Amino acid sequence: MANIKSAKKRARQNPKRRLRNRMHKGAARTLVKKVRAFIEAGDYENGMAAFRQAQSKLDSVARKGIIQKNTAARLKRRLNAGLKKLAQSAA
Repeated sequence: MANIKSAKKRARQNPKRRLRNRMHKGAARTLVKKVRAFIEAGDYENGMAAFRQAQSKLDSVARKGIIQKNTAARLKRRLNAGLKKLAQSAA
């Protein structure tokens, strides 16, 4: 157990923050999975709508430092590439 006052406070704060971070990270992961599912199903319109939500959530999570900025950028780039490929195949 921590002896220093600030370390005790950190020990109290960390579980709350960990839960909050897990919640945001899980929501982002769910939105990314939805986009991937729409891409596999070939549904461009719903995929784009889900992509906008996922993009917003990934930016938010990266801004808060829950995931790295480059990780968010890489996920967005790959999802966008999949949607572009889908749009080209439909056209």
